Amino acid sequence: MGMFSTFHVAGSALTAQSVRLNAVASNMANAESVIGSDGKPYRAKQVVFAATPMGNAAAQGVRVTRVVEDSSPGRLVYDPRNPAANERGYVEMPNVSVVDEMTNMISAARAYQTNAEVMNSAKQLLLKTLSIGQ
Repeated sequence: MGMFSTFHVAGSALTAQSVRLNAVASNMANAESVIGSDGKPYRAKQVVFAATPMGNAAAQGVRVTRVVEDSSPGRLVYDPRNPAANERGYVEMPNVSVVDEMTNMISAARAYQTNAEVMNSAKQLLLKTLSIGQ
């Protein structure tokens, strides 16, 4: 794998992790939203990744294929005074697990940081190689 392929692979990973961090931020911001923009409780969003060739056969990057809604059921909270409560007094809350989202955020942030370090290391190696040739 060539030096420039390293930049492409790490760059694709940075872009993918950025989308993942945005999805986590959206999920966290709407974790307590009773009614979403469509009039229903917010549904957690999950990012789906896929490997993608980058230039030559040896280099594999990553791309976001789609962002999907989590199909797991929402939480039911007993609050009969809430206007969104059903006839039994339960309010359907978003299916966002704050613990899972925090784990996703830490994982995505570390992956982003690691790929930024890969790009920085590749840049330093390239600069060192250029200085040797002088």
